[in-house]
Amino acid sequence: MSNTATIVGIDVGTSSTKGVLVALDGTILASATRAHEVRHPRPGHVEMDAGIWWDEAVSIIRELLSVAHSEVTAVGVSGMGPCVVITDEAGTPLRPGILYGVDTRATAQIARLTAQLGGAGPIRERTGSALSTQSVGPKLAWLAEHEPDQWARARRLFMPATWLGWQLTGAYYLDQHSASQCTPMYDTAAQDWHRPWAADLAGPLELPPLVWPADVVGTVTAVAAAQTGLPAGTPVVAGTIDAWTEAVSVGAQRLGDLMLMYGTTMFLVHTTEVRNTSPVLWGTTGAFPGTRNLAAGMATSGAITTWLHDLLGAPGYPQLLQEAAASGPGARGLLMLPYFAGERTPIADPDARGVIAGLTLRHTRGDLYRAVLEATAFGVRHNIEELERAGGRIERIVAVGGGTQGGLWAQIVSDVTGMAQLMPEKTIGASYGAAYLAARTADIDRWNPNVATVQPDPRTAETYERLFRLYLDLYPATAAIAHTLASTPAPSEEP
Repeated sequence: MSNTATIVGIDVGTSSTKGVLVALDGTILASATRAHEVRHPRPGHVEMDAGIWWDEAVSIIRELLSVAHSEVTAVGVSGMGPCVVITDEAGTPLRPGILYGVDTRATAQIARLTAQLGGAGPIRERTGSALSTQSVGPKLAWLAEHEPDQWARARRLFMPATWLGWQLTGAYYLDQHSASQCTPMYDTAAQDWHRPWAADLAGPLELPPLVWPADVVGTVTAVAAAQTGLPAGTPVVAGTIDAWTEAVSVGAQRLGDLMLMYGTTMFLVHTTEVRNTSPVLWGTTGAFPGTRNLAAGMATSGAITTWLHDLLGAPGYPQLLQEAAASGPGARGLLMLPYFAGERTPIADPDARGVIAGLTLRHTRGDLYRAVLEATAFGVRHNIEELERAGGRIERIVAVGGGTQGGLWAQIVSDVTGMAQLMPEKTIGASYGAAYLAARTADIDRWNPNVATVQPDPRTAETYERLFRLYLDLYPATAAIAHTLASTPAPSEEP
């Protein structure tokens, strides 16, 4: 392959780190993935060592450069979030990183801080969101209370994307969008740290300077160049949280857009120009200046399909999809709650649990798999209704993520919501969006045009309307039992 100008995009996700080498016209020249697993040291605790992210990024970049001879002109980074990685002044992690809303350890701190700061209303008015398991502030409070020795040594705060940026450039920063998920430390109206609340919660930490996701934060250092093979001096852009770079990757950051991300978790990002708030959703700063977002996130979606696949010893996802399609709308009388790791929006209940209702001896694995896909679709509809209740005006939905492959899942979501979804040509996700941010001047419509539309099937509307109402009833009908079961002491999930 002849030498050509390219961009590298790297994304740290929940189940893997991915990288792409992209030509300036958006053509993907090479891609690479490194799978990893999160740690569950205790029930409700979800962690990863930050060193893994950098080691995987180095390995991926070297692989990309080895299979495509090119001149790398910029690097983009992205990562799951909001996460909490605390380091000393030299940037050495003091403990494993605490992951986003799937980590539910800080429920006591959420309750205490909500009362201390005047209640959910005042917090939401200033920060755009009520405190939840997605919030950074309560997790910092948990560290201060439960790990005082490490907390006393802490000086800096990173997330996966900024951790990669730090390793590549030595720059300490946080992008505006990621900061807006550091509730309650960020003021979404002022688009800056809210110093009084940040000072109380950040304690010994030096608050990172704020930049925008497409800003160049530095260049590849000589040390990073020796490790990765990237040319020293290559510009690196700030990047942001993966769901937002996923939205960027498919051009779903225009006013009125809703990005629907099919992944380990399901994520929704709606772009507006006004600052909407909701008691059950997250109001954030957008990825680009002048935009705001209302966002929603389910704790599990693709994670349940993986769980069921592994549990059943299934022959493969194509076979399961075929059997689920044969099951038909309604999964032959099954209805599921997808709260296998608690739930983020819209119920904000870390002690919610998965429920499968209607099981009989005649049900098959195809019925179960269909019920999983339908449950996540009901969760999407539940969040969309809350987005619209909060003032969101959805003009188009753009889908992205590995779950769009195979077609059935996306079709079920359109059928349940009654809304069409645009399918872009490339659904590789956040690493591609990180590359686009690094390109900075590219036209995303030329990079990644929409090539198909999934239309709702009107023949399923009556069935899914009836089942959605039952879905909304099933949670309150079983919540007390789920909470009792969740409070039952359990042994550590790791030795």
